[in-house]
Amino acid sequence: MGIKKSSKVSAEFNMSSLTDIIFLLLIFFMLTSSLVTPNALNLQLPGKNKTADAPKATGKAQVVKIERNGTFYYNGSKLSLLGVEKKVRAYKKAKGKDAILTISPHSKSSNVHVVAIMDIASRVRINTVLTEPR
Repeated sequence: MGIKKSSKVSAEFNMSSLTDIIFLLLIFFMLTSSLVTPNALNLQLPGKNKTADAPKATGKAQVVKIERNGTFYYNGSKLSLLGVEKKVRAYKKAKGKDAILTISPHSKSSNVHVVAIMDIASRVRINTVLTEPR
């Protein structure tokens, strides 16, 4: 009499290797995200912010106007981007921490020109105010 053993197939899935991989990926992304530093401009948005490091308006700010075609005007005189950088550096050297630069773009001007002036201000470490497009 041949008694057959019933062989049942196990439908269980072994999750231990999958949880190991997920745990390793989690550790990898946590470590790499803490090492990445964003390359961005430090912008302070307007509002009721009472901080000690906010720029104080002492004296007249220098104005850089950006026209529709990308022309730069520094206090009314037409300059190239390099000329604006030289003027901003000289102004920062003369005023020091009290130097404030106002950027006034045209509403149809390219963002590339605005960011170029903001980049100059960031490199020179001058406080900058960006006005609404005119």
